[in-house]
Amino acid sequence: MIRHGEEVEMNTEDASGGQKRGIVRYVLLISTGLAILALSIIWMTGAATGPEDPTPAPSESISEPTEPPAGTRPLPDPNP
Repeated sequence: MIRHGEEVEMNTEDASGGQKRGIVRYVLLISTGLAILALSIIWMTGAATGPEDPTPAPSESISEPTEPPAGTRPLPDPNP
């Protein structure tokens, strides 16, 4: 730090209050890589253990509407 009257000249290390070593860059790269690896493992194990055919069987499909919950009334007919 050099003073010229009221002016102060500083280098970047003095102005930032520490050293610039780039550690944050490595932490970001490593954590991003680990997140991609973890999500890929979750995706692949889910795909490997999931059903072969994702469409439901005809016995599992519902063609008739279900009954409304107890305590509810049907809507009035708009065309009486």
